Amino acid sequence: MKADLHPNYQETTITCTCGTVYNTRSTQKEIKIGICAACHPFFTGEQRFVDTAGRVDKFAKRFGAVTLRRTAKPKLAAAGS
Repeated sequence: MKADLHPNYQETTITCTCGTVYNTRSTQKEIKIGICAACHPFFTGEQRFVDTAGRVDKFAKRFGAVTLRRTAKPKLAAAGS
């Protein structure tokens, strides 16, 4: 067997933005997550929006309102002329 093949496996603290803390084992010391079983609408039964601004709105705010421009396709020369 090769020595030092496996990563360091240690005690880990997983912290959610809602404040829930889970203790487990992983290769990372601390993990921060945005949503967990204690606050996810599927598990809580609540119908609340986690993301108040949609993805398109966030993109438009970050990069400005980008409109798509349709360009005319170049006309091909008639075959045989």
